[in-house]
Amino acid sequence: MKLFTFRGGIHPPYQKELAMERETVRPDLPKTVTVPLAQHIGAPCTPAVENGAPVKAGQVIGEAKGFVSSPVHAPLSGKVKKIERALHPLGQKVLSVIIESDGSDEHEYMKPLGDDPEKMEPSALNERVLQAGIVGMGGATFPAHVKFSPPKDKPIDTLIINGCECEPYLTADYRLMLERTDDLILGARMIGRILNVKRIIIGIEKNKPAAVEKLEAADAPGIETLVTETKYPEGAEKMLIRALTDREVPSGGLPMDVGVVVSNVGTAVAICEAVRDGKPLIERVVTVTGDGVRDPGNFMVKIGTSFEEVIGYAGGTVGETGKVVMGGPMMGLAQQNTGVPVIKGTSGILVLKKTADMTQEHMPCIKCSFCVQACPVHLMPSTLSIIAEAEKWERALDYGVNDCIECGCCTYVCPAKRPIVQLIKTMKVKLREIQGRKKE
Repeated sequence: MKLFTFRGGIHPPYQKELAMERETVRPDLPKTVTVPLAQHIGAPCTPAVENGAPVKAGQVIGEAKGFVSSPVHAPLSGKVKKIERALHPLGQKVLSVIIESDGSDEHEYMKPLGDDPEKMEPSALNERVLQAGIVGMGGATFPAHVKFSPPKDKPIDTLIINGCECEPYLTADYRLMLERTDDLILGARMIGRILNVKRIIIGIEKNKPAAVEKLEAADAPGIETLVTETKYPEGAEKMLIRALTDREVPSGGLPMDVGVVVSNVGTAVAICEAVRDGKPLIERVVTVTGDGVRDPGNFMVKIGTSFEEVIGYAGGTVGETGKVVMGGPMMGLAQQNTGVPVIKGTSGILVLKKTADMTQEHMPCIKCSFCVQACPVHLMPSTLSIIAEAEKWERALDYGVNDCIECGCCTYVCPAKRPIVQLIKTMKVKLREIQGRKKE
């Protein structure tokens, strides 16, 4: 079997076995949900309901006003308890709709469009993607209808469905590939119809043989299943494009610049449901895992359910909790409060027991170049981290700081325990502030 890959990357302990074989469970409805009106890259939504209003599952509660935006829907039926600024997993307070469940889960979905994408207009399919509030579910949360609307001078010939799920611990996409194989394939065909592509590829890492077997055995004419080396960050879209098509996205460019669109497994399944069933994006599979939870597993979670309640689905915590992370350990975001809600981009909740190295201090760079060897986009992370410490922000542009995909490989391999990726993230924020002031 030919294995596709890229230069660089790392091999962390994957820890998939904690939840990999656990079938997706649908828990009881939460009593209340807190639904942020900002769950995507771009302009936040404006409230479409008022305090005290009754709502049904699937009803629009947040209207998208900008082009780069995506509507938000009620995940369950009940009554709007209040509309207020509430904690968000990204660390700030955002305007949110708090809904009290009535326990009936009565829904108000859109009219189904059918299950044969070849009989549908691409524009109608993409309009449904917009109406359903679908965003990239691998974690980036970019509005999908925008991604599927490239400029006319950038035709797309290849669609890659990303089933690598290279982050350690996470298994939500893996379970979808096993449990929702037909829906995944249909969703991929729908995206392919929107983009009018010649080639559809599903890329899966070698460490998921059952998913590879299931997809290869499925009735999916015109869809290729290609297996990649098990390596982090194989699932980063630029790395996956390089591995599967041998095309390299230029510095500062986007996948559309090389005729490719990459979409996550969860996104494809959500699009299938939106088109075939009229169901908007109101729930998603979340992996709850780590050595800090009693019974790791995969759960179909209503958007807006608190992390605390979702951790309870996995039997609650064990031992002294050292860290709770939204996502995986490499690119996930540590949380200070488990009262924050699950959002469209929450692929997993990782709970880790407290260990001594969580508070270990870092040392100066020892010039070993391990981070340079590991960097998948061929940067010099050690130099960038030193520039950040010196606060010479604009100098970092000469070293390609904006090409960093923030995968964390550099921090992982650093023997001096330097927080390289955190320094680079800070530097990017400072550069955006500087560029904003220059525009003023």
